[in-house]
Amino acid sequence: MSPASVFVQLSHAAPWVTALFLATWIASVARRDASLADRVWGLGFVVVAWVIALRSVAADWLVVLLVSIWGLRLAAHITVRNWGHGEDRRYRAMRERNGSGWWWTSLFWVFGLQALLCVIIALPLAVAIPNPHSGWLRTVGLVVWAIGFAFESIGDWQLVQFARDPANRDRVLDTGLWRYTRHPNYFGEVVLWWGLWLIAVGAGGWWTAIGPVVITVLLLRVSGVTLLEADITGRRPGYAEYVRRTSAFVPRPPRV
Repeated sequence: MSPASVFVQLSHAAPWVTALFLATWIASVARRDASLADRVWGLGFVVVAWVIALRSVAADWLVVLLVSIWGLRLAAHITVRNWGHGEDRRYRAMRERNGSGWWWTSLFWVFGLQALLCVIIALPLAVAIPNPHSGWLRTVGLVVWAIGFAFESIGDWQLVQFARDPANRDRVLDTGLWRYTRHPNYFGEVVLWWGLWLIAVGAGGWWTAIGPVVITVLLLRVSGVTLLEADITGRRPGYAEYVRRTSAFVPRPPRV
C-alpha cells in the first residue's frame, strides 16, 4: 500500500481525532485539569481504527477489535486511577511554569500535540485495517500484540492493587512484573504497537515503522520513563536502589 493511500486514510480520521482532543481541551479549561488529555489518549486510536474500517471496502475487524480493547481499557484505567485526585502533578508543574496563559498554550502543546502524535503513531493501522490478509507475519504480529497487551494490563493491575494498600504509601512496587522492569506498562505499550506494525508489514506497509518508532522514543525518552522517573525519584526513598537493580524497560532478572 502506497504512502499516498495511507495518508488519505489518515486524513479522513484526523478531523475526528482533532474533534475528540478539542472537546477534551474545552473540558480541561473548565475544570482546570490538563491531565484529562491522558484519559482520551487511547480513545484517539479507537477513533482512527473505526473511521478507517468504516470507510474500507474490506476491513480486518480483528485488528479493529484489538485496538478497541486496548484503547478502551487504557482510557478506563487512567480515568479510574485519576478520579477525584485533580490535575496530575506533572501538568500542574506545566501550569505553574506557563502562568495565566496556560489555558491557551495547552491547546497546542498538550491536546494538539497529542492529536498529531496519535495520527502518526496510528500509521500501521492505515495499512493493516483496510488490507485484511493471512500469513505468518500476521500471526507473529498478533502474538507480539498479545504479549504487549498482557504486560501493560497486568502491570497496571498490579500497580493499582499495590497502591490501594495504605501500608505501601511511599514504598516502591518491586514484585510481579515490576521485579523485572521498572515500567512494564510502558514496555507493553511499545511491544503491542510493534505487533500491529508486523501485521501492517504483511500487507506491504513496512515503512509504517515510523509509528512504533515514535511511540518507543516518546515512552523511553520524552513523556514516559524519563519524565516519570524525574518526578518519582525525589519522592520515594527506596527508588534509587530500585533503579540500581531493576531494568528500566526491557524485562530481565534483577541485579543482586
